[in-house]
Amino acid sequence: MTFANATTLPLSAFKPQHFLLVVEDKVATITLNRPEKKNPLTFESYRELTDFFHAAAKDDEIKAFVIRGAGGNFSSGGDVFEIIGPLVEMNTKDLTKFTRMTGELVKAMRASPQPIISAVEGVCAGAGAIIAMASDLRIGAASARVMFLFNKVGLAGCDMGACAILPRIIGQGRASELLYTGRPMRGEEAERWGFFNRLVDAGALLAEAQKLAKEIADGPTYANAMTKRMLEMEWAMSINDAIESEAVAQALCMTTEDFARAYRAFAAKQTPVFAGD
Repeated sequence: MTFANATTLPLSAFKPQHFLLVVEDKVATITLNRPEKKNPLTFESYRELTDFFHAAAKDDEIKAFVIRGAGGNFSSGGDVFEIIGPLVEMNTKDLTKFTRMTGELVKAMRASPQPIISAVEGVCAGAGAIIAMASDLRIGAASARVMFLFNKVGLAGCDMGACAILPRIIGQGRASELLYTGRPMRGEEAERWGFFNRLVDAGALLAEAQKLAKEIADGPTYANAMTKRMLEMEWAMSINDAIESEAVAQALCMTTEDFARAYRAFAAKQTPVFAGD
């Protein structure tokens, strides 16, 4: 599905059909909600999530996202019977349409100016692991089992940007091991390797992710979006080009009212309250 009114309607007003959405204090919490099957994705949920994050680029109300799964698991990836089964019957042209469509979700997440935090517990496999990987930050529980399972079903590990993004997070050698073997990366290992920013008790996972999202949402919106954009762009730049690009980016941030507001608060020995302008 697509959101025809995405340019005018705030994301908080959308009524998604394939996930739950709660918006509070500038933070949108997305819950993958098929707990009886460990929250797998379908053709429709891929499309809806992609359209949602495309619309996020035009939204001024929400400043950060949290993604989680219902029922103690993050996501088991593509639904075996609703996605994997039909794929076996498709021709190359239709299969390429599908793989490009799934990649669009990662592109939309990375293009969204708002930082995205995944709260990961239990099973986080296949496309579920990709969603966590494509997020800006990841908070995990010890119960988490992150699995890039593609080789287990006869496919390459190069799915939805995994060969580009995963090595940036945990390093080339570690990413290679996970993508060649499909073995689970458990919670403590994921934190040690840098996939998880931190590890918390499962019962505190959502609250911790939302707390971090709220901290980011209360920050300087334009500057946070610039940080996310530059983190993405500078992987393809030389150091000299990156330094020049950051000079331009930072100069733009210095034109914002939030920058002036922070100075006035500092001079008055107060904590700045950013407004996103």
